[in-house]
Parts: sequence; structure tokens; C-alpha cells
Amino acid sequence: MSNLNDQRPEAQANLPRRSFLKTSVLAAGALTQAPFVITTHAENDDPIRIGLIGCGGRGTGALLDALGVETHVVYPSKGYHTEDVAEGARSTRKNVKVVALCDLFPDRLNRCRQQLRKLKIEVPDEHCFTGFDGYKKLLAIPEINYVIQATPPHFRPEHALAAIHAGKNIFIEKPAAVDPVGVRKIMEAGRLAKEKNLGIVAGTQRRHQAGYVEQMKRIHDGDIGEIMYAHVYWNGGTVWVVEREPGWTDMEWQLRNWNYFTWLGGDHIVEQHVHNLDIANWALQAHPIKAHAMGGRLARKHPIHGHIYDHFAVSFEYPNGVMVFSQCRQMNGTEGKVEEHIVGTKGRASASFRINYIRYRQGRPWRFDKRKETNPYKQEHTDFINSIRAGQPLNEAQAVAESTLTGIMGRESAYSGQTIEWEQVLNSNLRLGPEKYEFGPLPFPPVAIPGEYKFI
Repeated sequence: MSNLNDQRPEAQANLPRRSFLKTSVLAAGALTQAPFVITTHAENDDPIRIGLIGCGGRGTGALLDALGVETHVVYPSKGYHTEDVAEGARSTRKNVKVVALCDLFPDRLNRCRQQLRKLKIEVPDEHCFTGFDGYKKLLAIPEINYVIQATPPHFRPEHALAAIHAGKNIFIEKPAAVDPVGVRKIMEAGRLAKEKNLGIVAGTQRRHQAGYVEQMKRIHDGDIGEIMYAHVYWNGGTVWVVEREPGWTDMEWQLRNWNYFTWLGGDHIVEQHVHNLDIANWALQAHPIKAHAMGGRLARKHPIHGHIYDHFAVSFEYPNGVMVFSQCRQMNGTEGKVEEHIVGTKGRASASFRINYIRYRQGRPWRFDKRKETNPYKQEHTDFINSIRAGQPLNEAQAVAESTLTGIMGRESAYSGQTIEWEQVLNSNLRLGPEKYEFGPLPFPPVAIPGEYKFI
């Protein structure tokens, strides 16, 4: 499958390109944070053999990050932007090899191979797979022990669970799913991975960003006191769009333009805003118990924009009555705001890609020194690879599953116009998408109208 996603804040809200560090360890089945760990080098150089499922922009970018390669982002006149190998770049990871590639579309797979050839890396034809079942052929290669799963979000639960059953460690892009059925599969994968001593790390890279890690440690140590409420935002412009070409079936166009179809991307509150919702869950060491939301579709009305909303506003209630107020928007010409604010009885912690600081009610403020940052997209792979080589693989499955479900709960509340509770959405049988994957006609539902749309 092809992931055509590169929704970085600098593309959405005119923020500078990111550079960062560090990690945290999260046990599967719990949101509580284990002691913070700084990983700067591997204890050994056991072989890491990578299989990539989803060779689009984000998939290729994740693969290059795992190799420790410097890249730059290419913004074409239309369509999705992608990662290109920077001039003179080379792999900096010791004993890390690309073994196999898989994508539904041959053109996306071939572009990934072109990027790898710039690094003198050649993946043989017999290890390049296409088609809806291509991932199964990749997972059957015994040599692979590190799978990067970067398909459109709809396919991630099934592929992740299959990878764990096949005995592979897996890096899975965010969000982990688009519906409750998929979220439960990610939770199952996390439990199974723990039993098999396999790792799952998610693309919620803020958990591997030095400023966030240090700030979160201070929050959990009680620096800002008891948390009273929080605000989280991802307000930015319209992301890439792929116009339909002659000869494409409904299925092919939706797969290539997947961000605009809820069954494939989950809507932007799930696909993009999950980062900020994850910070709220991380800070509170809990998930919300209910959501009351509003949203709609005002600025994006063209058929190329599918049927997703372009704005959401949600009030999430957490245990002990703590409220988290959430906004996300994808509208051109609007103010960019990608940040989080956690307010406690002793102070306020604010974070974005520019800053991580705490303003205390009494005493001098704390601000993280950004000179200590490294690129979090690379750091998450550094942390994951080091944990695998140390025999204690990281497992972030439960955290990303719960953050994904938080977004789904907000989406379903906005779509339906009803308050949605955690247990209600967690146990829902809602599954989005066709029963059978094949090219051909694939009608999609109209834009959800609150009061008419029913959550099941």
C-alpha cells in the first residue's frame, strides 16, 4: 500500500523544520510512563533487516530515517510532497540493511527504489512486492526483523497484527487505525508483542523529542501541580490532494487520495491531530472518558476533497473532571497553531516545535535549550533499534491505540452531534471500508450531518 502522507507542521503552519532527541518507555496495556531513558548509542550492532510496507512519501521518509539518512522535502506543484535523499547523503546506521519493499502501486515502489539507489542500495526484484496481498510475501521473508508499516491508516491494524504473528518488530506510523475494530487489533498486537518479546514503536515522535520528554518528566514530577485543564491545537492549511486521472477506478483514486476518505485516513482529527491528543493523554497519564464535539465542512467543498470535515472542536473529559479542549482545522489562509498548553495549580506548561517551557506561578520559568535537540524522526528509530539490540524492545502499542481512539471518539461525537463515552467507542463494532479489496466501483458516503449520522 502507498502512504502519500507528509503532514509536517512546517508544511501546515509555516513552522521551521524539526530537529530533536530522547525517548520514553511505555509498557503495553498501560498509559503510565516508565522511567525516562536517553539512548545515544547501541550496546551492540546486531543486524537490523528492514522490510517496508508502504513506499509513499512518509514510508520512504521513515525508511530513510531508520537508515539515518539526511533528506529534504520536495513540494510539487500539485499532489503530495515527498522525501528526497539529500546531496551527498549516506546511511549512518551500523549493520542496518533494507531487505524488501512492498506497495500496492508499482510507481510508488519504484520511486522508493530510486531514492535507495542514490545511497547505493539495491533491493532485488524478487524482494519487491505489489498488490493487496504483497505484505504477506514480505512478512514471509525470515531475514526481516524490523518492519516499517506506512500504508494508509485503514490497513495498519491488519498488517501490524500479521507482522507480530510473523515474529517481526514493527514501526507503525500514526494513527494506528481509523475505527474501533482496528484499534482493538492494535491493542491485541501490543499484548502479543509483549508475550513474544517483540517491539512496537509508533510515529508519535514527540515521545522521542528531548524538549517534550524533559517537560513531561517535570509535569509528572509535579512541577506544575495538579493538572486542572489543557488546550491542544493543530490548526493549519489544506494538505496535499491528488486529482483523479483518466482510467482510475474509484478504489485506485481513493487509495491515492486517501487523506480525504474517512475509511482510509480517519479524518484529520484522527490522522493529524492525534499528535496533540497524544500529548494530552501522555501528560494526564490517562485517556478521556467522554467527548462532546462540533465540526463541519466549510472551506473544502470540491469532490477532490472527498467527504471529510475541515474543522473540529472537542471538549474531552478526563478522570477527576479534568477537561481538555481540542481544536483542529485544515483551511488555507487561516492562522497556524500547532501546540499544547497544560495548566496546573502551580504553573503552566506550553509546547510546540519552537519551544518547551513552564511558567510557574511563583519562581523563575523553565525553558528547554533547543540546542540539545536532535531529529525526532531519526531518534525514534535510534531508540527502537537500541532497545531491540538490548533485548528490551519498546512497546508503544497501547499508547498509540488509545490516542487514536481519542481522535475517533471526537470524530464520532462531531459527526453524530452526540456525546460519546470511552467504553461506548472502545466496544463499538464500527468498521470502515469495503469487505473486499479490489479495483473497481467504490461509492463513499456523503458528508456526515449531525442529527442524521448515527454512531454504532
